[in-house]
Amino acid sequence: MIRNLSENHSLLSNWVSELRDVDVQNDRMRFRRNLERIGEILAYEISKELPSVIKETQTPLGISESKVLAEQPVLATILRAGLALHQGLLNYFDKADNAFISAYRKHHKDGTFEIEIEYISSPDLENRILIVSDPMLATGASLVKALQYLKDEGKPESIHIATAIACTEGLEYVTREIPEATIWCADIDEEITAKGYIVPGLGDAGDLAYGNKTQF
Repeated sequence: MIRNLSENHSLLSNWVSELRDVDVQNDRMRFRRNLERIGEILAYEISKELPSVIKETQTPLGISESKVLAEQPVLATILRAGLALHQGLLNYFDKADNAFISAYRKHHKDGTFEIEIEYISSPDLENRILIVSDPMLATGASLVKALQYLKDEGKPESIHIATAIACTEGLEYVTREIPEATIWCADIDEEITAKGYIVPGLGDAGDLAYGNKTQF
C-alpha cells in the first residue's frame, strides 16, 4: 500500500519544496531540519494506524481515559542519509527501540552498482511494528536488501516505510518484493536516471545533509 501525502496540500509540501531548492540546499542545517520535520509529519500520520489501548490517567481532579499506543515501534534507518529523517520519527516515537543499517552503492566502471551491507544493529523484531526511514526511494534496491537482512532479526508484525521522495519505479519494486509493507511518501516523482537518481528529485540527500563523500 502506498500513501502519498502530497495529494493533499499541507506544510509538508513547503518543506519538500525547500529540500529540492538548489539555493536553500546551500544551508545544510536547514536541509537536515526540513528532513527532520518531514519525519515528524510522517510519524504523526503513521501513528494514526498503529494499535492503541485505553489508559486511565490520574489528573488533579479525577480520572481521564485516553487512547495511547499499544506498543512502541522499532525505528530503523539506512546510514548515513537516513539519519535526519530518522531523528524526526524519533522525536515523535520518543520511546521507540532503534535499528541501524550500513548500506552503500558499490559502483562499477560500466556504470552499474550493487548494494553492499556492512553493518546491522537491531533489537529482536519478532512481532514488532517496524518503521524504516529512507529519504530517497529511488531504485528501492538498498531498502529491499536492508529489509531482507532485518527480517533475520525476527518477523515483524507490520512494516511501514517512510520516505521524503520516492519514484514510481522504486515503489513498484518495493511493493513487489515486500508486499506487506505500507509506504508513506512526502512526494512522488516519475523519472529515474540510468545511475539510479530520481528526477527532478533533489540530488544526493546524504551529501546535502553531511557533505560530499568519496565514491566507492
